[in-house]
This record gives sequence, structure tokens and C-alpha cells, in this order.
Amino acid sequence: MTHFQRFLGTDTKSRYEIFWIWGGVKTSPGVWGTEDLMILRNSCYLPNKNSEATQSMSGHRNIKRRCGDSHLESPVVCGHGPAAGCVLSKLVQLPTPPLSKHQLKRLEEHKYQSAGRSLLEPLMQGYWEWLVGRVPAWIAPNLITIIGLLINIFTTLLLVYYCPTATEQAPPWAYIACACGLFIYQSLDAIDGKQARRTNSSTPLGELFDHGCDSLSTVFVVLGTCVAVQLGTNPDWMFFCCFAGTFMFYCAHWQTYVSGTLRFGIFDVTESVLCTVAMQLLTGTLGPWFWNYTIPILNIQVKIFPALCTVAGTIFSCTNYFGVIFTGGVGKNGSTIAGTSVLSPFLHIGSVIALAAMIYKKSAVQLFERHPCLYILTFGFVSAKITNKLVVAHMTKSEMHLHDTAFIGPALLFLDQYFNSFIDEYIVLWIALILSLFDLLRYCVSVCNQIAAHLHIHVFRIKSSSAHSNHH
Repeated sequence: MTHFQRFLGTDTKSRYEIFWIWGGVKTSPGVWGTEDLMILRNSCYLPNKNSEATQSMSGHRNIKRRCGDSHLESPVVCGHGPAAGCVLSKLVQLPTPPLSKHQLKRLEEHKYQSAGRSLLEPLMQGYWEWLVGRVPAWIAPNLITIIGLLINIFTTLLLVYYCPTATEQAPPWAYIACACGLFIYQSLDAIDGKQARRTNSSTPLGELFDHGCDSLSTVFVVLGTCVAVQLGTNPDWMFFCCFAGTFMFYCAHWQTYVSGTLRFGIFDVTESVLCTVAMQLLTGTLGPWFWNYTIPILNIQVKIFPALCTVAGTIFSCTNYFGVIFTGGVGKNGSTIAGTSVLSPFLHIGSVIALAAMIYKKSAVQLFERHPCLYILTFGFVSAKITNKLVVAHMTKSEMHLHDTAFIGPALLFLDQYFNSFIDEYIVLWIALILSLFDLLRYCVSVCNQIAAHLHIHVFRIKSSSAHSNHH
């Protein structure tokens, strides 16, 4: 019997320290042999296959308590895969768990609350019910959401490829593909919750995952719309429309953080998405020239009307959002659900927009005008990251901290301009884009893995017991 076999047979009071690093084990020399390490490695990858180990541990956590923290099982990346999978998992996960034990505890207690119904939602319910009935019961709700998001991103990036400055003309099929991709995402996003209830697999992770995907989709939706109407010819309008979209989405969750309830208006996400789909189809059918047509009497281009509608929608939505925010929260003395100031979330989105505006206006090489799509994506990823943190703060009833690695990319652009563009701004923009995307993915993967491990579920797979019970 080896050292590790004796260890597995002891009770839970054993004090061996084991660190899981890159699919291997780091421990004091001379204590563990090669055979020990192989046993440990196999036990960590296949915890349910070692019945002796399972029996010696407390409850369902089995070998995971000995092997480190909740990153061990890595439901998103590793699963039960080979060591190379865990190497990838380590690369895209934070070095320390993003959520504390108290946050995880409050997450378990979280209950989803919503109020209101948009204008077209009742009409769409029949279609959504029909659609979810065609989805196999073994498909996880989060898998439905992520498939829709990837389709939306891919079709929008096709449009961006043909129109990098939002002034070019793409092939008609690219606009139609973008419209179809957005409609598919809207449809799949609407049925993920229905699939969760249908398969008895509703969890707080599902709500968080849904809102997280929406935060990223918002960036691509507003960008695709601006490209379709060639709003790059009016950079100020394009800047406003893109950041207004991300700001309104952030405010929707800001008021939820204050009131504890996600509220829907008469004209909400469903209506906005369908209008965007119609605009994309119109561009694909008639061509982008339609939006450049100048109305004789008003002497303005048709493309300005969607921008003016964005202004009206922003004013209308923000009036409702801030009406809730300034009324006072559900916390002590009118504070947020976490007991913090109702105005505290403004610092985060305000910093993003302020940095974006300053860099846009101070650029000596007209960075935004020449590369609007890259610029919007860079700051869009930053906005998506802080929106995700706001959703997490709401669901865990915790405080949002201003210092965040999401601001590294924008800070590089700001510092480069401060030092008279010591490095080409275009190069720094690409660096900021990559850093912002990596930071967003790293945070999302880490949060999903930690919550999934804590709740003993899989991110993209339904437990066989749930699917089986629903099927019968």
C-alpha cells in the first residue's frame, strides 16, 4: 500500500496538503512516489470511480476537498478530460476564486424576481412555446444560450469584416445573415428558461449565464446596427448609439441591484431586437444606399432617424430606471440590495464612458473615426465585464469594487495618448482589445466554474437524473 492509498483510507482529519497545478501535484519531496502521483491524478479526474476515496471523504465532495479549491473539476473547460484540458483551464481562469464563501451562500438563497411585460412578448409566447417543444430534453439551457450567442457573434463579425469602418457596403447576404443570426439568438435566449423549467434544471447559474450572454450580445447588436446603416459616416452619432445601448443595459441591472426586481417596459429587449432584425433585412433587400438618402424637406439622411429613436429610447428608459433608483432601494435606509449606496454602480459605467469619450476626442490620429468597430468592441468587452460583475453583485447581495482589471485596456490607450502616442494608437487599440476580451472570458469562465462546482452541476450538461425524471 502506497502513501496515497493509506491517505485515502484514513478519516477526514488527515492534514496532508495537496496542490493541483497544471494537471499534476506539487508536494514535499520524498513524501509521495510516482505511483502515489498516478493514483492521485486518476482520482482527481475520475472522483466517482474511486469508491474507497469517496467513502473516506465527507459527503459528496469526495476527493475534491483534498485536491484544492473548486477549480478542480472545471465544468466548463476540463470536465473529465485529459491533463491538457486542465492546462487550458488554468490559462483562462483567475488564480483565486472570484466569489467568496459568503457570496456563494447568498447565491444559493437568490430568487429571481421580475415585473412587467413588453408589448410583443405575449404575441411571441406561442412561438417560443412551440420552439422549446422541439428541443430535446437532454440539451442544457446554458448550451442553448451559448449556441445562440455564438451564432449572433459570428454573423455580426461577418458584417464587420466587410465593413470595418461602418462606411463600406457588404454583400446583401451578409446583412440577411446578421438578421437571421440575431433572430436565432433572440429565440434561443427566450426559451432557455423554459427549457430549464421543462427539464427541472433551473439554477442561479442559469440566470447569471443568461444575463452574461445578453451583456455581450448587446455589444454586437448595437455594432451590427450601426454598420448596417453606415453610421460610420457620422462618428459622433455612432459613438452615442453604441454606448447608449450598453449604458441602458447596464442601467436595467443597476435598478435591479437597487430594487431586487428586474423590470420590463412596454418597449423592451424583444421589441428592440425585432426592430434591429427588420433594419438588417431592409439593408440586405434595398442596399445601404437607402439609409444615405437625404429627405428633401428635412434635409437629413434616413440613417439619422434610427439614431434619433435611440435618443428617445434612452431618455424614456433612463427616466424609468432612475425613477426606481432614486426612489430608494430595498436595503437598509433605502440602500441597494447589498446595503450600499444606490449611486455606487455609476462609478463603473461612468468611468468606461468617460475614458471612451476622452480617448475618442483626444486622439491625434482619429482612432475612433478610422477604426470604429475595433473601438466599440474594445470598450464593449469592458462594459460587458462590469455588467457581469453588477449582476453577480445583485445575485450575491455584495458590494461592487471600482478597481478592476477590465480597465487595463482603456488605461493603456489613455496613457499612450498622455505620452503623445509613444506607440502607434492602432497597435495599442489591438492590445487593449485582446486584453479586454481575455479579461472578460477569464472572469466569466472562473465564475461559472466556481458556481457549478459549488452547486454540483455542469454548465453545459444536464444531470442525468433531472433529464430522466423529466422524460418519464
